[in-house]
Amino acid sequence: MMEKIFIHRILTLFPNAIARKLLLMLIFILIFWVIYLASKDHTKFLFSLENHITLNQGNIFKKSSHSEAPLCPAVSPKETELRIKDIMEKLDQQIPPRPFTHVNTTTSATHSTATILNPQDTYCRGDKLDILLEVRDHLGRRKQYGGDFLRARMSSPALMAGASGKVTDFNNGTYLVSFTLFWEGQISLSLLLIHPSEGVSALWRARNQGCDKIIFIGLFANRTSNVFTECGLTLNTNAELCQYMDDRDHEAFYCVRPQHMPCESLTHVTTRTRNISCLSKEEWSLFHRSNIGVEMMKNFTPVEVVPCNKSENIKKNCQIGMKTPFPSGYTLKKMWITAFCKQIKFNETKNINDCLERKLIYLMGDSTLRQWIYYLQKAVKTLKYFDHHGAGIFKTHVLLDVERHILIQWKKHGHPFVTKKLFSVKDENYIPREIDRVAGDKNTAIVITLGQHFRPFPINIFIRRAINIQKAIERLFLRSPETKVILKTENTREIHQNAEMFSDFHGYIQNIIIRDIFVDLNVGIIDAWDMTIAYCTNNAHPPDYVIQNQIGMFLNYIC
Repeated sequence: MMEKIFIHRILTLFPNAIARKLLLMLIFILIFWVIYLASKDHTKFLFSLENHITLNQGNIFKKSSHSEAPLCPAVSPKETELRIKDIMEKLDQQIPPRPFTHVNTTTSATHSTATILNPQDTYCRGDKLDILLEVRDHLGRRKQYGGDFLRARMSSPALMAGASGKVTDFNNGTYLVSFTLFWEGQISLSLLLIHPSEGVSALWRARNQGCDKIIFIGLFANRTSNVFTECGLTLNTNAELCQYMDDRDHEAFYCVRPQHMPCESLTHVTTRTRNISCLSKEEWSLFHRSNIGVEMMKNFTPVEVVPCNKSENIKKNCQIGMKTPFPSGYTLKKMWITAFCKQIKFNETKNINDCLERKLIYLMGDSTLRQWIYYLQKAVKTLKYFDHHGAGIFKTHVLLDVERHILIQWKKHGHPFVTKKLFSVKDENYIPREIDRVAGDKNTAIVITLGQHFRPFPINIFIRRAINIQKAIERLFLRSPETKVILKTENTREIHQNAEMFSDFHGYIQNIIIRDIFVDLNVGIIDAWDMTIAYCTNNAHPPDYVIQNQIGMFLNYIC
């Protein structure tokens, strides 16, 4: 009764009919809102609404016709952005600018001097051999700073043996090159000047300058019509864009939207190299074939190594979580022998099958991991290839042994993926999202590798992906701590192939980043970088005997 009198008195203040109607509407809205807030179930309603919105974001590739950032990202990017900034600042300190004026002022392999410290007539197996390197320029002048990209290796070709050496930069023009003498016999020493410090500085600046050296081309299909448009991780254009966004991890891919086609009609992507460079003509002279990988120890005679009856430390069996030193092992008679753990040899099909029985194995990464699928298919006849449909070598690959309940799957990582061949994006996913889809248990193993396809792009893109993968592994370990995760580092590749985009210097930096980001995680490491230096393969896709030994390390970790 009181409410009616109150409303009547208010209405008498507004004789105009339209004004009275508007006022009535406002009063009823206010009453409804007060009743709703007083309701016991309003929080449940909000929660169900929030859940509905979250579930609708299940597809990470949000399609839209504009390139604005999402208004409300699922996760605040602040923490990740701060980590990226911190890592970038550390790297910039390690790789300071070295202005290039003339090739004569750069490091010269011929004029630099290497001296064995405490030389001996013979050495004992297991000894350390140290070399002091003093670098000079082409005019014979001693350099006052470091930063040269060097590669140290020792070998015995007759024994098919090899190992990496460790290089310590004192940042004053001198380096300590250390070798562990793993085997007996005559051992040759090698120290290659891959790039002088001025070349390293130029590569670092060029990489992070953001030149679009790679063009992405997207294929949009609409019934009988196919249209190609430009795509990329970023696009500098006023054209209408399709945005394929992972809101949580802040990973994005864009394409120019074709007329009269929806963004969902993107089916395939390919890449081309743009005829553009961030290096000057003078800087390019540092990357001619004759200036890359020059030997600095040409006149060194082989050293003699004998047994000396030294007792070896008893090593524990290889297992997840072990810290890997550098070098992490060596090759002898083409077999990889670890320096930090005791290996079990998996030479027979039965041994491999026994290890793999009831295992679910997910290989996530690039074509250097796809090589594992090819090798296992040839080496273990009980594993049968399952046609996952789709076309081309970049489709999902699956090996099955139904009797032993073995499944091995390879799936390529998400953008960027550099290839001239068309690959489907309909099964596309970033590695963190793939990890999120794995339930995990003691019989599940995940192997991850990435790097080769990231080399032509600014380093912050690689850092972001690595951090997102780390977070996904942490989520996996919360729900399934028994799941085994192994990181295969990227391997070396052809020395002389377009240094600006694919130099091993970029891979070396990415390996440092990976080890820094994953240092506290309980994961296994397969040091493909160390292996491929020891084997001296210099091939983006190492030969089968290298793949065999990588898989051997993997089996040691999971069995």
